[in-house]
Amino acid sequence: MKYRLLALVALLSAAVPVSAQEAADGGLSPFAGDIGNAVWTLVVFVLVVLVLGKFAWRPILSLLQQREDFIHQALTDAKRDREDAEARLQEMAAKLQAAQGEALHIIEEARRDAERLREELKQKARTEADQMVRNAERQIQLDTTRALQQIRKEAVDISVAIATKIVQRNITREDNERLIDDTLKQMEAMHS
Repeated sequence: MKYRLLALVALLSAAVPVSAQEAADGGLSPFAGDIGNAVWTLVVFVLVVLVLGKFAWRPILSLLQQREDFIHQALTDAKRDREDAEARLQEMAAKLQAAQGEALHIIEEARRDAERLREELKQKARTEADQMVRNAERQIQLDTTRALQQIRKEAVDISVAIATKIVQRNITREDNERLIDDTLKQMEAMHS
């Protein structure tokens, strides 16, 4: 294609005889009044335009059109990719927000569970403490009742012993005080 263009330009330049003398005389000027020269100049110009149109401009315009189509396609692809990226970004942001909400829900649920467990443990500890206090009170009451029964029994035994001693002998006042002191000492010895 290049060679054809060069051959055509060479042919056209050979068809129009140009010499330095004619250029100096002003014979080649299209406005010099020479109709023959003007016609040849016009014919050469039209041929150059046709040749360039067929062999140069059309391929150049075709390449330019391909380049323009490529640029339009690249812009369309870039716009589509940008929209896809924005959609993915929004989707990821929504997923992240949902995950954060879920995490907060899980944390809140864990707090509620921990609070409930703490309350259950406190209640259980109170119940066990109350049960221990009731058991201790019962045990104290039982021990007190037993001690009182033991004291009554011992008091009865001592009273019987004193009464037996009083009856067996004639007691003076001093004997009575000594007898009471001895009995109290015996009771103290039994309890210690």
